[in-house]
Amino acid sequence: MYKRALSITVASMFTFIGLAGAHDDMSKPDIRTETRMEKDSKGKEKKILYMFIDGIKVHETDVEKQPLPPVIVAGKESTQAQPGTAPSDAVILFDSTEKSMNNWTDTKGGPTKWKLVAGALESVKKAGYIRTKREFGSCQLHVEWATPKDVKGSSQGRGNSGVFLMGIYEVQVLDSFENVTYADGQAGALYGRAKPLVNAGRGPGVWQSYDIIFHRPIFDDQGKLVKRATFTVLQNGVLIQDHVLLSGGTGWAGPHAASEYKAHGGKGPITLQDHGNPVRYRNIWIRELED
Repeated sequence: MYKRALSITVASMFTFIGLAGAHDDMSKPDIRTETRMEKDSKGKEKKILYMFIDGIKVHETDVEKQPLPPVIVAGKESTQAQPGTAPSDAVILFDSTEKSMNNWTDTKGGPTKWKLVAGALESVKKAGYIRTKREFGSCQLHVEWATPKDVKGSSQGRGNSGVFLMGIYEVQVLDSFENVTYADGQAGALYGRAKPLVNAGRGPGVWQSYDIIFHRPIFDDQGKLVKRATFTVLQNGVLIQDHVLLSGGTGWAGPHAASEYKAHGGKGPITLQDHGNPVRYRNIWIRELED
């Protein structure tokens, strides 16, 4: 499902919302206002409007009532020559070291056969997918990747890989620079479900980045889907998926179909795809988010 357009009428907006099964819960947050009489600096009484959001006064200065956000150290930006660093509160999944390769296994839990090449984690043909030992749910995920400099193949056969949230939901990795393929299978697509807003791809062999904000789907005790997943994705700093409500799974279900949702737990691994092309990865880190 491709949920964004450059312009949209009010009528079509509500039609879309109805089709998507989404709505804005106008009961939240709880907002209350009151007017108080207070004296100004000259002793003159004036009416002052107070607003409370979920019980907390707007511009509250008492940190016991409105705690300040925790302070973190932001990471450094990457360059083509050098990977950047993660924020201080992130979990580092790969930082170009042999040690961080131990954060990954093959799909059976054994050692990965992917290679460490010039500080990058490189896919090896027929080595299979790799996944993190640790599992995650809703998250902010940063991944940098580069397709092979020497161009081989076309369409889906050129620089193909993928980043899977919870080991299930794929953001496509592909050399989409002057390489035509189906829209919902190019780089940045939620595979089979949502094409990217734009093609922000760089050329072969050039490092690219994904910044992914993912909120997991939620199932009830009977396995019924009660909340669909959402994706926001930036490629190379450009917004390509804008809070997309994922309409189903992203697995292959034939040449013209994608998988449906299937009930699963609250966490799963980050998985990288071996699609037979030597795609490289670096500077992979994740921050866990509330659902």
